[in-house]
Amino acid sequence: MSPSRSSTSGAPRAAAEPAGEVVWTVVVAAGSGRRFGGPKQYEQLGATRILDVAVATARDAGHGVVVVVPAADADREGGVAGAETRSGSVRAGLAAVPPEATIVCVHDAARPFASAALFAAVIDAVRSGADGAVPGVPVTDTIKRVAADGAVVETLPRPELVAVQTPQAFRAGVLRAAHAGGAEATDDAALVEAAGGRVVVVAGDPDNRKVTDAADLAWARERAAR
Repeated sequence: MSPSRSSTSGAPRAAAEPAGEVVWTVVVAAGSGRRFGGPKQYEQLGATRILDVAVATARDAGHGVVVVVPAADADREGGVAGAETRSGSVRAGLAAVPPEATIVCVHDAARPFASAALFAAVIDAVRSGADGAVPGVPVTDTIKRVAADGAVVETLPRPELVAVQTPQAFRAGVLRAAHAGGAEATDDAALVEAAGGRVVVVAGDPDNRKVTDAADLAWARERAAR
């Protein structure tokens, strides 16, 4: 049975469990893959699916995992049915996280190479007092904000910018409150920030690359083979 077949189980290594905390992870894998041409979360990386790799690492990071998949796949995958939007899918996963969880991580299955160290870093930042923590990598391109007509509004200061990844970790009550109003955002940190929460950035990993197109999948398969 693959790791993704159990939405709320797993035997994490004791060393990975932060003392005094109950850590659960919502792995979001509910996308239809319209841009990719199919559900990329089920693509193979060697003998293992992208989803299974992501879930295995998440399971080792804490006490349990909730896997959110397309509604038609929920029974087969032992997961929770997702929604039309990413935020809606996260809320579906949160509803299945036990109330005793003190820290909740949210991770996109499309990032199969998130490391145990990256999970530990965001979890530790929340343990240390942040409402949320996200991995970020430096932006190498110049970023400009543009108006609807294409005119440049401003050039953003590159040293202040990072590209954000998952897993993202949050104090459980803060994340639940941020989602309570049903708002939408491209990541969960944005909802926590909008609610006044303090989110910090930890060092991300360039290898924690998101599989979004065929070139990304080819890269992921090559990396898995290494």
